[in-house]
Amino acid sequence: MKKNIKITPEGTKDYLFKECTAVNYVCKKIKKVFENHQFHQVITPALEYYDLFSMESSGIEQESMFKTFDNLGRIIAVRPDSTLPIARLVATRMQNEILPVRLYYNQSVYRNNRSLTGRYNEIMQMGVELIGSKGKRADLEIITTAIQALQAVSSDFRIEVGHSMLFNALADSLDVKDDIKEDIRVFIENKNYSALNDALDKLEQTDTVTAIRKLPSLFGGQEVFGKAEEIIKSAQALEALDYLKSLYKHLEKLGLGDKIIIDLGLVKRNDYYSGIVFSGYILGYGDAILSGGRYDKIFDAFDCPTGASGFAIDINYIAQQARLRSKSNIPEVLVFASKDEDIMDAIAYTAELTESGVKAQFCDLSDEQEARDFALKLGIKKFEIYGDK
Repeated sequence: MKKNIKITPEGTKDYLFKECTAVNYVCKKIKKVFENHQFHQVITPALEYYDLFSMESSGIEQESMFKTFDNLGRIIAVRPDSTLPIARLVATRMQNEILPVRLYYNQSVYRNNRSLTGRYNEIMQMGVELIGSKGKRADLEIITTAIQALQAVSSDFRIEVGHSMLFNALADSLDVKDDIKEDIRVFIENKNYSALNDALDKLEQTDTVTAIRKLPSLFGGQEVFGKAEEIIKSAQALEALDYLKSLYKHLEKLGLGDKIIIDLGLVKRNDYYSGIVFSGYILGYGDAILSGGRYDKIFDAFDCPTGASGFAIDINYIAQQARLRSKSNIPEVLVFASKDEDIMDAIAYTAELTESGVKAQFCDLSDEQEARDFALKLGIKKFEIYGDK
């Protein structure tokens, strides 16, 4: 007997009954938000050529990809990301479309997490891509769409907003190698104060080092900007800060109070993001369930430079919470046909009950006692025998 025929690969799972209902419920809610903003659905292949994800600007480690070969020996990657395939799609099949274009997707991505720690390798995602526009209006719409998507599925959420160029401008002033800069970025991203201080203590203690040291603690509301302006001296970094302040003033009009947080320590992959960055969180879950920002540079690789921004939502955890809150999907009524000649009428009667708002199910069992036992075991409260007065 083959030993792996009864299990799923690491980081994957089967979805049953209420789980599927919850996934469909969450996707329907988010889909409505996307389509209200006039985003249109696209689907890309689960298999893409590895070359698409091996570009420097992809920010995806090759070790995190599941790979195979086609019949010509070319390396194939199982889709680890949806943004790059959509960029490929826009640069090829949609190259004659009028920009900007608004696209959304609902598909899984696959990441080989070496240390799962509760994370999936198969991740259900929904997301949007706003391609062909830059500037404040596009950034505000993409953030607003993200907020509304979170609102549609949870009341206990927060969204953190930052700007990638703020850290990049400060890091450019450091006289260290790129790998050291990347280490510093990761320490800030993970809010690892101890490792960050150890790395910065080895450098000349300039105004830039002082500002970088403070970045992880600069999060909150309007007051963050005043604190940052006191310590940041780089003109380019201050320009990014001013832009972020302008966005925040507009976002305040949404009246969401402390649900919108400015986080200057939000320093995502600097080889990918080129402007605003943001992450969304839901109460009770430590990891971000929404992640996005501006990534104009990715279209340079397709020889059609243009603006691009978007975000992706991890459906898995949201659906899990929706399942826990959902009502029972057990039928209210089980309809049993007492005779063979009553079967079709009983099926039609079950359909009538359903159309009238009653959660009814036709019983496929032929023995009445087995049918009654089934209803009792499942917890169905009403047992109707069609053909019996």
